[in-house]
Amino acid sequence: MTAPASGPESAPAPASGPEPASAPARILLVEDNDLNRALVRAILTRSRHPLLLSAALVESADLAQAREAVSGREFDVVLLDVHLPDGNGLSLARELTDRPARPAIVALTAAALPREQAAAMEAGCDAFLAKPYTSGELVDAITRLLS
Repeated sequence: MTAPASGPESAPAPASGPEPASAPARILLVEDNDLNRALVRAILTRSRHPLLLSAALVESADLAQAREAVSGREFDVVLLDVHLPDGNGLSLARELTDRPARPAIVALTAAALPREQAAAMEAGCDAFLAKPYTSGELVDAITRLLS
C-alpha cells in the first residue's frame, strides 16, 4: 500500500548550486521501476519550466549504475529512489554529500513515515517526495533546488 503524496520538505540548501542559468540542468534519476522512470521522464519532458526545458536526464536502474554515472560527471540534481534492488539509495546520498561539487538530492520513496523522511534528511537529501507524487510536486522540488 502506498502512502499519500506529500510535498517537498524544506532542508538546507545543497553545498553547491547549479551552473549558470544558460547551462542545461543535469539530472540523474536513480529508480529501479521502469514505469516510474518513464513517468519521471515524461514529467520532465513535458514541463514548460525554463529550468527544465533543456535538462539533460541520465537514468540508472540501480546503485551500481548510479555510482558509475556519478564517477565520470557532475549532476545538479539527483532524484534518488530509496529502496533499490542492490541496496539502500541513502548510501549513495551519503557518498554524494562528501563531494566538493555536490548535487542537490531528492529522496523518492513509498515509505512516507516520519522516520523515513528523517533518515533521508540525515543522509544528506535536500528534499523528500513520497510516492505517489504529482508532476507539480516533482517539478517544484527540482526547480526549487536549481534556483
